[in-house]
Amino acid sequence: MQFIDPNKTIDFMSKRKLALTFSAILLLASVVSLAVKGLSFGIDFTGGTLVEIGYPDTAELSEVRSALGEHGFDSAVVQHFGTSKDVLIRLAVSEDSTADISTKVLNALEETGSDLDLRRIEFVGPQIGSELAEDGGLALLAALAGIMMYVYFRFEIRFSLGSVMALVHDVLITLGIFSLLQIEFDLTVLAALLAVIGYSLNDTIVVYDRIRENFRKMRKGSSEGIINRSVTQTLSRTIMTSITTLLVLMALYVFGGEIINAFSFALIIGVLVGTYSSIYVASSLALILGVSKEDLMPPEKEGADEENLDPPFQP
Repeated sequence: MQFIDPNKTIDFMSKRKLALTFSAILLLASVVSLAVKGLSFGIDFTGGTLVEIGYPDTAELSEVRSALGEHGFDSAVVQHFGTSKDVLIRLAVSEDSTADISTKVLNALEETGSDLDLRRIEFVGPQIGSELAEDGGLALLAALAGIMMYVYFRFEIRFSLGSVMALVHDVLITLGIFSLLQIEFDLTVLAALLAVIGYSLNDTIVVYDRIRENFRKMRKGSSEGIINRSVTQTLSRTIMTSITTLLVLMALYVFGGEIINAFSFALIIGVLVGTYSSIYVASSLALILGVSKEDLMPPEKEGADEENLDPPFQP
């Protein structure tokens, strides 16, 4: 299905300075938020105990916090989880065993309601949490390095730099939104970021493929015009892919429950930012880095000129 007339060319590159300025503002805001507020790391990275309690009726969070504070859990983080009857409690690292902590929590909450249901309890040690955070960061860096090498061998160095810079743009903006809104950052969100890298790269590779193809086919025209033509030709595909992906992610966010809300939200932000970056950022960076026809033309074979010469005259 074509949303865009294939014979029409949209002048995307004339707006590249405006788009890059917009991206620079988003990146600056993300970096400032990450430096000032940081990420709200979940128990996967910080270590501690997570307890989910089910109430028969609506639970008052103020009463739950007060009851926990009276029993020594002053630093407990309490919030609703999915519904007003479900309460999620995060506790700092303790020397007590998991069984002892669950017993103490249930005893502390007896005065806030009866027939409490202990849904789950998870414990992560501080050393494991630190290792997970370090390994997660290394996974992101390894993914970006691998992508850079792949694009370099498939296209050339300027496309490689452009794609990696576009991916860093997408990841930083997604992290900045999580920092600004203080949404919990856990292993599921880290997995979502890796998925965002793959999604955004896929879109970028499609655009770069068409740019390379058109540079070889269109003998006339400027680099800017050929890139505009290439982005326009792939725009229908980009829009359809983004819309269908977003429909699935919105369904997951609305109906998937609290457990995968942060995961699906990260993917929604990543798809939106990745679609924008594949149209404007990656293509603009390729143009700024000086990609030209000469860089993408296939090398001539040795002796090709000799083969095309007329054979010697034989009487």
